[in-house]
Amino acid sequence: MAIEVREHASVVTHALAQHTLTELRSVQTRQTQFRKGLVKLGRICGYEIADARLNTESVPVETPLAETTGERITNLDDVVVVNVLRAATPFVEGLLKAFPESRQGVISASRDEDAGMDDGEFPIEVQYVKLPEIRPEDTVVVADPMLATGSTMVAVLEELTDGAPTPENLFVLSAVSAPQGLDRVSEACPEAELLTVSVDETLDEHGFIVPGLGDAGDRAFGTE
Repeated sequence: MAIEVREHASVVTHALAQHTLTELRSVQTRQTQFRKGLVKLGRICGYEIADARLNTESVPVETPLAETTGERITNLDDVVVVNVLRAATPFVEGLLKAFPESRQGVISASRDEDAGMDDGEFPIEVQYVKLPEIRPEDTVVVADPMLATGSTMVAVLEELTDGAPTPENLFVLSAVSAPQGLDRVSEACPEAELLTVSVDETLDEHGFIVPGLGDAGDRAFGTE
């Protein structure tokens, strides 16, 4: 299985996911390649979620030559993908290739860089929330390529879970994560499965993941 449960989170160990992450980390990877890499990584992670966590059933199928039995995922229509703007947009594009029938939500939330980090946390401003109905039978994937201090993700999860039933599966999906942020999100939302492609070493004094991959939003959209 290409999802391994480790100390701080579940990790996508698929060789193509790790290969793609290595390309994303490189300072030599330019904007277009970086954005395409996030799309590819989102697609791989979506396939791994489907393989490891969604339910299947045996169904009869008639081929041009004979009747046989096949496997079908039973709850592909019960998937919700939440895009944490803006860095997650290409990441979510990849997820939608794995879950094309999913309902989609958008949350715009950002940390106040000017206020600075206090005791490992940033103040968070939530600017926009648009979510579909969350049902008990749903699998919800909240995507953000960077999980650093966990401040933004905790604010996003508060918006998502406020007044909503607990879904069957709730994933917090990131490309790279810091142990500090993972522990904080796990404490704030223990019902969520934290899923990442890498648990990196630490955060620097500015709250950036080290070694990380830089600012995913800036690298994907060509801003500074």
